[in-house]
Amino acid sequence: MRTTYQFTLCILFLLLPVSQALAGLTLYPTRVVFDGNQRAAQVELLNNGTETATYRISLVNRRMSETGAFSDIDEPLPGEQFADNLLRYSPRQVTLAPGKGQTVRIMVRKPANLTTGEYRSHLLFAKQPKARGRSSIETRNAPGDDAIEIKLTALVGVSIPVIVRQGNTDATVALTHLDLAQAADKEPTLALHMERSGSQSVYGDLTVFFTPHGGSEQVVARANGVAVYTPNSLRRASIKLDQPNGLQLSNGILRVIYREQAEGGGAVLAEAVLRLP
Repeated sequence: MRTTYQFTLCILFLLLPVSQALAGLTLYPTRVVFDGNQRAAQVELLNNGTETATYRISLVNRRMSETGAFSDIDEPLPGEQFADNLLRYSPRQVTLAPGKGQTVRIMVRKPANLTTGEYRSHLLFAKQPKARGRSSIETRNAPGDDAIEIKLTALVGVSIPVIVRQGNTDATVALTHLDLAQAADKEPTLALHMERSGSQSVYGDLTVFFTPHGGSEQVVARANGVAVYTPNSLRRASIKLDQPNGLQLSNGILRVIYREQAEGGGAVLAEAVLRLP
């Protein structure tokens, strides 16, 4: 008897930040923070694509590197505190027709002896593969079919941070080590360090201004949604700068401002200046 064995290997190979969200899926908000006595929150999903899609929802723990890259982890390092054991959410999977939405509800339960500090996990939305090809016993055992078929299905996921703060937490951040790199065949790039201290993460938008000698200040770069998560004390960032109308970035001043996003209050978190010869 000839038998065909069919395996489907689902590979979660691409985890996109929200700024590069899954095609067809819109999330709001793009981060959730439980502060004070807040116990519940929700995330709105919307399928703005043209096909019905299914997303499996799970909590994952991730570590941020000094360059802002994330990696999945199982065991925490000293200072790392995760929120997965504090959170409950529903539903665990959604199927959305085009134009349809769904609310994911999140609840936090803090034990009485929870240590003061910040706890973070990430809510992952992983797109599931559609059932395609042969699936019945009759077709798998079709006469003359003696092949082993391996089907590789790439799953794409997007995640958002979910942060729980316990007690009085705070943070400060400084912008240091500003350095402008300019090459004839490349866009100018500003490198800098974001040095965080305190018991909570910082999150906001970076804006770079340039003021030429005797001229007016103008924006040459923006980077929105930039975070330094606990327990990290340092993030190394680089921002490509625009040169509107062939503007030469010399004989002037670069000014960098890091501020909370508008919905967070818009306060300036840090500012630094680089004088250019």
